[in-house]
Amino acid sequence: MKRILSLLAAVGMLAATTAGFSANAALAADVQLLNVSYDPTRGLYQEINKAFAAQQKSKGDNVTISNSHGGSGSQARSVIDGLQADVVTLALAADLDAISKNGKLLRADWQKRLPQNSSPYTSTIIFLVRKGNPKQVRDWNDLVKPDVQVITPNPKTSGGARWAYLAAWDYAAKQPSGNGDKAKTFVANLYKNVPVLDSGARGSTVTFTKRGIGDVLLSWENEAHLVLKEAGGDQYKILYPSRSILAEPPVAIVDKNVDRKKTRATAEAYLHFLYTPQAQEIEARNYYRPRNPQILAKYRKQFPDIALSTINGAFGGWAKAQAVHFGDGGVFDQIYQPGR
Repeated sequence: MKRILSLLAAVGMLAATTAGFSANAALAADVQLLNVSYDPTRGLYQEINKAFAAQQKSKGDNVTISNSHGGSGSQARSVIDGLQADVVTLALAADLDAISKNGKLLRADWQKRLPQNSSPYTSTIIFLVRKGNPKQVRDWNDLVKPDVQVITPNPKTSGGARWAYLAAWDYAAKQPSGNGDKAKTFVANLYKNVPVLDSGARGSTVTFTKRGIGDVLLSWENEAHLVLKEAGGDQYKILYPSRSILAEPPVAIVDKNVDRKKTRATAEAYLHFLYTPQAQEIEARNYYRPRNPQILAKYRKQFPDIALSTINGAFGGWAKAQAVHFGDGGVFDQIYQPGR
């Protein structure tokens, strides 16, 4: 009898141990996420993804993140049309609003779910000129001179282009005796100097650096620094205009997709990771301005102070700016005539 009881006890312990292993195995997960982002974030999210995957691996989960990049407006349209993004990390709030309103894929209050309006880092629009700055470009007013070619993407498809357009508009509006009519004329004259409109920021960078077209590139701050880093010399120079605009690229979970794919928990962890000190360091190294004040102070030399307008203060928010300037029949359609 004692032998039988001992055997039963051993079987019970084995069963309990096996159940424990099974429970631990059930906790582990193989998760695949798709991050649909805008053009200049390729290098950033390669590093972010690697760091996040390593963090999750230490917790027993295998996470793989794929990226899709393109003009921010085009990327938003792709998600609306069915691209199965788990998260979107786009250039401006208007594109996420479109996914919410037109695609019904994320909640209308998406911007309230993460700190700083769901924007873990900021950027701005600056100038990139060629060696020696042959046309002596210094500020926005130089971009409307008849002999200056300006390279910038199409604001109908590119988030960076919309930021650049609005920065130019606000500069003109804030000049002595400036107003809306004068700003409209100023921006119209600027676009007369744009020989080609690429669909996204990376395309415009290639046009300027590889194809050799244009005298000045209206560039994301991080993109301009990457050009200097990759060029490995003094072929180009970054110029900070007298004022620009505060760009707050937002991030959000695509609710309908993560619930269908059962990836919500990992997708939420991924976006929260963007605010951690580890990720903020990665963002700063990739020339995005981190939200963490200590890390921003550490990288202060690469982020000069510049007067920055805000979308809310200067344009009444993205919903209004999008409708007035970039909607069908809006101001951009009025001032830009292809091939003119």
